[in-house]
Amino acid sequence: MAEPSILIEREGFIATVVIDRPAKLNAMTKPLWQSLGEAIDALSADDTIRCIILRGAGEKAFSPGNDIAEFRTDRSNVEQARAYGAIMHRTLSSLGACRHPIVAMIHGICVGGGLEIAAMCDLRICGESSRFGVPIKNLGLVMAHAELDALVQLAGRAVALEILLEGRIFGAQEALAKGLVTRVVADDQVTAETLSTAARIAEGAPLVARWHKQFVMRAMNPAPLTPEERDEGFACFGTEDFRTGYQAFLDKVKPEFKGR
Repeated sequence: MAEPSILIEREGFIATVVIDRPAKLNAMTKPLWQSLGEAIDALSADDTIRCIILRGAGEKAFSPGNDIAEFRTDRSNVEQARAYGAIMHRTLSSLGACRHPIVAMIHGICVGGGLEIAAMCDLRICGESSRFGVPIKNLGLVMAHAELDALVQLAGRAVALEILLEGRIFGAQEALAKGLVTRVVADDQVTAETLSTAARIAEGAPLVARWHKQFVMRAMNPAPLTPEERDEGFACFGTEDFRTGYQAFLDKVKPEFKGR
């Protein structure tokens, strides 16, 4: 049997990153966390990418989180957990810092660490039967500071505490109401809707998508904008893509952006 891995598939401007461990519902291991971070870092540095899709292999699960079997071997004490957590947190940081938009394609189960990964994506599209939650209270575990930030930003303080304190598993419509997912579609439409979403993103000016990610992240910081940051909001007017875009609008044709 092949070792679980992170696969990267490429079609045009869109890269699909696959957590490839379907026999274990794509449960995460330390090597998978490491490989996922490395894959995202490599794609982030690639200027030819315009959108990344992140998914689990198959259609039973995005990911149920960490493989519990590793607690005996790799996370059985504070020292081991700290080393394991450093890898997890670097990967979550890589997801958050990725320059390109990331769309989570969520089939089935998305709980625990799986939800942490999905929360770091920019958009999350799931099926009607998808399930969400963070039942780690039943393991005597906390969601560490570095893992908690995205959940709180998405759902807010009260909902984050509800999820963590109750540890319930809940459905897609409740996840949508809580702000955890962007869109819920029929189970057999998850792949098609995610691909269509990625295609719409990839059709836009890639520099603009990267700027918007950067600007939205900066908007979460209450510190006043510097003059340099304010001026960056006008940099798009100096790009070839801007000239392409407005001329295409005037000519009533579809723009072909070059990322310049």
